[in-house]
Amino acid sequence: MINKRLLIKHLLAHNDENSFYDKKRKIDISIKEGKAKFLKHICALSNSNPKNNSFIVIGVEDEDNKIIGVDFFDDSKIQNLINAYLSNPPIVQYENIPFPHLTDDKVVGLVTIRAIDEITSLRKNIWKYYGGSVFFRDGSMSMPKVFDIEIKDVNSKIVSAIENHAQNNIQYTLDGVFDFLNKRKDYNPQYRVFKEYFVMCWAGQKKEVKKEIFFSRVDIELINEQVRLFFSTLDEVSISFNDDSFKIIEYVNLGLQNSNKYYPLEETQIQFEDNAGYTIETNLLFEPPQYDKKVLHHIFNTNNSLLEKLKKGVELNKNQEQDLKNLPVTYLICYLNQFHDALDKLHEAKPYLKAYSNEVYILYKESIRVLRKVKYS
Repeated sequence: MINKRLLIKHLLAHNDENSFYDKKRKIDISIKEGKAKFLKHICALSNSNPKNNSFIVIGVEDEDNKIIGVDFFDDSKIQNLINAYLSNPPIVQYENIPFPHLTDDKVVGLVTIRAIDEITSLRKNIWKYYGGSVFFRDGSMSMPKVFDIEIKDVNSKIVSAIENHAQNNIQYTLDGVFDFLNKRKDYNPQYRVFKEYFVMCWAGQKKEVKKEIFFSRVDIELINEQVRLFFSTLDEVSISFNDDSFKIIEYVNLGLQNSNKYYPLEETQIQFEDNAGYTIETNLLFEPPQYDKKVLHHIFNTNNSLLEKLKKGVELNKNQEQDLKNLPVTYLICYLNQFHDALDKLHEAKPYLKAYSNEVYILYKESIRVLRKVKYS
């Protein structure tokens, strides 16, 4: 089993960007340009390295390889995006890798592209790239090219050596468990061993609601691979497990005019096998709450007015500040109730919310995370 933190260190230490490896400071697939560039890099790495795994490391400065981290990103529906836009799509996995020096809300993103030994191309137009385009790696660049020759396998030995040097061992596992327990000691940290091999650690603020146990400020890691499986400072989850599996159900708190309710969003189940393998399955459970259209029109217009005040730098009173905290989730509710312009307004608000306060910006990011899951499904 590969320790993903070690894998990232080996990629950064021993390799410039090449035909099997790329690095990015950040990606943004919430906008067409970011989505198109991400798909271009996936396509190029898949084509240029058809017999081996390829990797993109996200959250790294380009000049000096400094690890700065990015926000936790839930990849559970990202394969749907790949399948929708690419012909002969590779299997793509996005994992969140915690590093000790990063703050709790930051990780390094690791994208693994599984070799399929077929030519991958864009299925349809996106941004300035045309459907049918084929991309390859040219040094550190992903470039469109005409495919007319067989790609030689020049990376197998290098990639194999990197992955072999990143194999996990009992010391890394024990260190990972103790690090997690020490770092999360204020949030009821626990661990459990599955199949005498896999170690899961989780922590969160525990509370009981109508005889059901929920956790907030949740952090869940698969220690063997140093992969963070779940992280949220706001949403609440329920956790259950048996000898063979570990299940997480994520809830989101939605509502209008101080009448909120917890709605199940997504179920994630990790199934552990006897052959030292595991699978992760996710199922969307979300049923959007429906509200009276007149009420939503009033809220939508209030949000638009607040956004205009932010743009003009108008000082907000206390009531407007409270409305601003609700703006991301109420725009989300409007969108889920067929107010299609609400999505554009939510994206438009991003830089102004970020500049206003970190608290409001975190609420914006949580709403975008819910939206991303719902849209990809």
